[in-house]
Amino acid sequence: MIAVPERFAEWRIRADGESGRQWVRSLPMIVDRLLDRWGLTIDGTEPLYGALSLVVLVRRGEQRLALKVTWPEASTRDEAIALRAWHGRGMVGLLDAEPDAGALLLERLDHTRSLHALPLWDAAEVAGSLIRTLAVPAPAGLRTLHEVAAGIRESLPRRQRALGDPVPAGWAEAACRYAQELAGAGQHVLIHADLHYGNVLAATRVPWLAVDARALHGAPEYSVPELMWNRADELSTDADVRRLLRVVAEAGSLDVEVAYGWVVARCVDYWLWSLEHGLTIEPVRCERVLSALAPVRGPVAGDVTDRSRPGLSSPR
Repeated sequence: MIAVPERFAEWRIRADGESGRQWVRSLPMIVDRLLDRWGLTIDGTEPLYGALSLVVLVRRGEQRLALKVTWPEASTRDEAIALRAWHGRGMVGLLDAEPDAGALLLERLDHTRSLHALPLWDAAEVAGSLIRTLAVPAPAGLRTLHEVAAGIRESLPRRQRALGDPVPAGWAEAACRYAQELAGAGQHVLIHADLHYGNVLAATRVPWLAVDARALHGAPEYSVPELMWNRADELSTDADVRRLLRVVAEAGSLDVEVAYGWVVARCVDYWLWSLEHGLTIEPVRCERVLSALAPVRGPVAGDVTDRSRPGLSSPR
């Protein structure tokens, strides 16, 4: 049986208490059963992990695969539905699934090489093009952008007050406004709502594929913000921040104005979420992006987006 990595176990127990402890204890047995069911053998390396999932490198004959087992409260069902819809187009391939166990049997990618290995501007072009590649018709039953936008709009004022108003008022108000105005904007398709540079790995059949799909039925521009804050430390000037937005939008043939609005809304939302979870670096990164794109006073620089279009207004 596998040994659950200590840091992963500690994180799940700290986040979910006794239910997390029981799930961590059950993981070796869950993996053992799945190995038998799918005719797999462990490939001799320690399991990989993220915040919610454990990934065991496995083989089936000569086929090199990855067995992913996810915390039960995460929606493995939605991920499996989305992976089948993408069918390997821009996304890791799905071979089998057991959603009730949180289990997916996946194509093996190179977990040692993500888009963090590329210079930022090259990585941004790859990620932007993937946003467009992943924009396929959405299968029924997935969470919608209308639902997500309503949650942002309704929760932000309460969360902002509870934390002592850490986000400047102009940005917080703009975030709520954009969440309302953009809920139905753009072409609504299947999108990856957690697309950052670490979630794009080197592959064999194509150079790069996305992983860890958070499936959403919405506009592709919603996928842009994480690419803005995830490597914000590398953006030396405000002009670099604005350039990054343009590079991602152009690579993905995206509406830069809609992308701008979602960057504002999601940066504020993530800033508050990070504070709620005791994170310290992420709020600084969100502030860095917002300070360049969404000044509290005055319009946004014209080289980022055309503010003459009706419906969207810059924060004042």
